[in-house]
Amino acid sequence: MINFGAGKLIAVPTNLADGTAIANPTPVVLGTMQDISLDLSVEIKTLYGSKRYPIAVGQGKGKTEIKAKYAEIDGGILGSLFFGKAATAGIKAAVFDSSGTIPGTPYQLTMTPPNSGTYVADLGVMFDATGVQLTRVASAPAAGQYSVNVGTGAYTFAAADTAKVVKISYEYSAAAGGQVWSLTNETMGYTPSFTLLLQNGYDGKNLVCKLNRCVSGKLSLPLKSDDFAIYDFEAEAFADAGGSLGYLCLF
Repeated sequence: MINFGAGKLIAVPTNLADGTAIANPTPVVLGTMQDISLDLSVEIKTLYGSKRYPIAVGQGKGKTEIKAKYAEIDGGILGSLFFGKAATAGIKAAVFDSSGTIPGTPYQLTMTPPNSGTYVADLGVMFDATGVQLTRVASAPAAGQYSVNVGTGAYTFAAADTAKVVKISYEYSAAAGGQVWSLTNETMGYTPSFTLLLQNGYDGKNLVCKLNRCVSGKLSLPLKSDDFAIYDFEAEAFADAGGSLGYLCLF
């Protein structure tokens, strides 16, 4: 049969990072697929005598790898397939270049984070007109300096800088509106696992491959300045508890 296109790749989580079986898994679709590669390989072992060519050849250890490039990042890919943990509700993010004009006494600009969020940390201030970075100090800023009250998100500037426009960047958090995964230092060994089903069809013919248990060893987020981001996902299959790797079907 002839194949055309990248086909569909769907993963169904089976176990969390701590080995716990998932009772009601949510399937994860790798969206806007660009490329999929299914690589089946085995080591070849050869037995030689005194002659140039081997007198026996056998297959040794095998490996089944999936490599995919896709254009839609999804929380299920990050959480269920790679990290193997559930997300918590919320947002952790940054606001860049929030513009404001330094007022008169008390020469303060107070940040109001989006999504009813909470100010977390300062990420710098610059003058809008010149792009010059201001210097942060503990208190009583002079010209070209500022101080921050982290508890309130209030920025205080020098009287000499009154009426100048500044751009403020800061980190914030919110209780709802997104998904957050904490990147923790897990004990080695347990790995989140999932099943994978790949299907592609062309001209009335279909190729289907199901891998009963897989783990992901690579997830790349290659962002570009002048093009769409195409994400890389790699996984390796291994036998399930019944000793089955999966199946390959043509019809």
